[in-house]
Amino acid sequence: MAAPSEVVIEGRRLKLNNLDKVFYPAVGFTKGQVIDYYARVASALLPHLRDRPLTLKRYPDGVEGPYFYEKRCPEHRPQWVQTAPIWSGDKGDTIQFCLANDLPTLIWAANLADLELHTSLSLANPIERPTMVVFDLDPGEPADVRDCCAVAMQLNGLLEQLSLKSFAKTSGSKGLQVYVPLNTPVAYDETKGFSRAVAQVLERANPKGVVSNMKKSLRPGKVFVDWSQNDEHKTTVCVYSLRAKDRPMVSTPVDWDEVEHGARPKKGKSLAFDSAQALERVERRGDVFAPVLKLKQRLPAVQL
Repeated sequence: MAAPSEVVIEGRRLKLNNLDKVFYPAVGFTKGQVIDYYARVASALLPHLRDRPLTLKRYPDGVEGPYFYEKRCPEHRPQWVQTAPIWSGDKGDTIQFCLANDLPTLIWAANLADLELHTSLSLANPIERPTMVVFDLDPGEPADVRDCCAVAMQLNGLLEQLSLKSFAKTSGSKGLQVYVPLNTPVAYDETKGFSRAVAQVLERANPKGVVSNMKKSLRPGKVFVDWSQNDEHKTTVCVYSLRAKDRPMVSTPVDWDEVEHGARPKKGKSLAFDSAQALERVERRGDVFAPVLKLKQRLPAVQL
């Protein structure tokens, strides 16, 4: 391995190591390329990380090696890495989470082999108040992303009836995720109850194609509408995050025209984007997921 490379980013000095280590063996994608991707996508990514507790998912030997989650920000972090104290009921302790609020911190995390960025649905303060609702659409084989697109269109239609605007992104894995920005005072009990009720409505309307029950035995051939992510103690993969797949796939925003086209059984294009494609889309379109951070909406006071 090459000697560590010392860089200065926005006045912060960092040592980057093992840059030629292959993290995605199927395509020869190296750690250096991982860091380069995060540096280039940072302008779009950082606003979605800002002030949100970050759970690191680290792959020190690449995607084919063992990995581990790290909620507690490493003690060997540089002193300029910001953290947020979050109480953990499970551990009976306050955990200092990393906050990836700037480019040096993002690159520092990437150098720790943090391939995937998993964030809370709320800001660190107040941690008990989500800023959005998320629906994670997960296909059970032989269902695939095209089936997810069809369900996402049904979901979007239902949300529009409730005067709620939503935004879609690929999971970077098998499925699709639909976000409803709120950015107004609300509790997790409310968002979780709402998302579960919506999932059940979708299941009643399409029982052969949708399941809202958590039992894995019910999922084959259907799209599981996972409402359970709307929880203070859970995280979701951040938009523009890499995923630990054979190729460096990215959780990428898509517009509703793309989702509609993706739902077409024969002509639909499978929605999946790698790091190069995700960067090209950001350069061409900007951050189309930006409204999720600022659009203010309220959950409807209706019974679904």
